[in-house]
Amino acid sequence: MIAVRQSKDRGKADRGWLKGFYSFSFGDYRDPAYSNFSVLRVLNDDRIAPGKGFGPHAHRDMEIITYVLEGSLRHKDSTGECHILRPNEVQTMSAGSGIVHSEWNASESDPVHSIQIWITPASEDLQPSYQQMAFAAVEKRGHSRLLAGPQASEREQATIINQDARLYVTELAPGESIRRMLLTGRRAWIQVVRGDLNLNGDILDEGDGAGVSEELELWFTGTGSAGCEFLLFDLP
Repeated sequence: MIAVRQSKDRGKADRGWLKGFYSFSFGDYRDPAYSNFSVLRVLNDDRIAPGKGFGPHAHRDMEIITYVLEGSLRHKDSTGECHILRPNEVQTMSAGSGIVHSEWNASESDPVHSIQIWITPASEDLQPSYQQMAFAAVEKRGHSRLLAGPQASEREQATIINQDARLYVTELAPGESIRRMLLTGRRAWIQVVRGDLNLNGDILDEGDGAGVSEELELWFTGTGSAGCEFLLFDLP
């Protein structure tokens, strides 16, 4: 079964400096039908104005992944980490027993477009930690590039999360297709972050998502004039 969640049905926030779209309940936005999908708890699509951002705030017991599509994001946290995140990089933070962090647009002239993801961990009260990984853009073209999972694959590096879940990114040219198999009992969430995608015959536009259950074979085809980029979550 594939249940499409169109972009227009997501939660929305507009603070002037921040324009956010929420696939699941977040902040003041509540949708009982979309409070989570398996262990995927938050999937926020944020556009942050130049020189603006989220000041210091606390988290605990959550795996927090950030992926930048355009611009640059400055991260600082209570473990002493301070980094700038750019496209074709992934940032993974295990909040564990507690962490305070800020995320700020690193540019005074250009906006930043980022995706923030929260995944419920398998264990609580873990040691807080931070990871950041860069990869070549070619690695996601026509290929599911692993960004985060419980361990790295044999052939590529990944950030490590405390959950039996995996996050992949793929970029497809117009008309290009790839197939992905899901193990029996596994679920998936697909989020189109750029362009348009054909998923097993369903057309997903930019910002659309889809929850997948009881499916073993998924076919992805880039559509439209520019193809697409999408995130795939392989979930328990």
